[in-house]
Amino acid sequence: MDFSLNDQQLTLQDAARRYAAEKIAPVAAEFDQSGEFPHEVIRGAWELGMMSTCVPEEYDGIGLSMLDSCIMVEELAWGCSGMTTSIMCNDLGLMPILVAGSDDQKREWMAPCASEFKLVSFGLSEPNAGSDVAGLQLLAEADGDDYVLNGTKCWITNGGHADLFTVFATHDRKSRHKGISAFIVPAGTKGLSPGKKEDKMGQRASDTCVVHFDNVRVKASQRLGAEGEGFRIAMQTLDRTRPSIAALAVGIARRGLDECLAYAQERKAFGFPIGSFQAVQFMLADMAKGIEAARLLTYQSAWMVDQGMRASKQSSFAKCFATDMAMQATTDAVQIFGGNGYTKDYPVEKLMRDAKLMQIYEGTNQIQRLVIARELLKG
Repeated sequence: MDFSLNDQQLTLQDAARRYAAEKIAPVAAEFDQSGEFPHEVIRGAWELGMMSTCVPEEYDGIGLSMLDSCIMVEELAWGCSGMTTSIMCNDLGLMPILVAGSDDQKREWMAPCASEFKLVSFGLSEPNAGSDVAGLQLLAEADGDDYVLNGTKCWITNGGHADLFTVFATHDRKSRHKGISAFIVPAGTKGLSPGKKEDKMGQRASDTCVVHFDNVRVKASQRLGAEGEGFRIAMQTLDRTRPSIAALAVGIARRGLDECLAYAQERKAFGFPIGSFQAVQFMLADMAKGIEAARLLTYQSAWMVDQGMRASKQSSFAKCFATDMAMQATTDAVQIFGGNGYTKDYPVEKLMRDAKLMQIYEGTNQIQRLVIARELLKG
């Protein structure tokens, strides 16, 4: 085993680190407060090759490995996890096409995202189908050579700004996972309309909204894979993208630790820097070891994805552990800052709010534990 990064990875890490420090972190609080979409920051990431990174070279993309992507995501998340979620969303939205798309579909829908600035959304969750993916209600009815989609998606990242959606719908609501198919739907399709934008506790710089489908007509050529393969496509997509969610959590926690290390050496109590007190030192030590362990799990699961290995268990290990760790680390960060940490004058309260969502999206951590347990019991 070799835990060192190669020259290309170090260059990527440095570029992402500088972009986070120079362009993301300085405006993070501003966009967090306003809830506005940081369009220029997102576009700047695309211009640097930090979006749509999963598009293979044969389709005009840069084809980053999952490990490379995780290295980049950690650095960007250090600056702001909300903006990074919107940057990462293109890879999540394009992954079903990479997993199940034909060569023609990849050339038509993936390739333009590498050569043009486009935003892609992933449409799986619904008002009554979050963790219970098989219970989704968006209906896809065959009509000649077309399908007509009716229903609502919710919690759609970049949904109000997306140029393209990958959407999961059912042909028969009673068939549950056996009746689901995946579709590619470009924005501007008649009947497709963004709805309510969510007013979130954290990750407020990331646009999250409801998307309505009112007799949205798509061609059979826009279906990914065969009818009924949508559930498999969704699960394979999430297995591949969960390492990047873990990397996002590591970035949040690392920012919290950096803020605490600086503050613990400046802030004094009883005439001494608070970093000299064992109670604070123990919290710092726990944060540091949690970050290191989470990063190792993240890299392991990403490496397995890159090797073409089945990584359901390891991806869930990484996502669950890293996001729980980030929540604990940022909670401790607020505690170390004391009353100051509870105000918006310091960044740690935002980190704590941002970290909470990490335990919920792309599969709650309760679902991750179910995945892990089932994998263990299978033997």
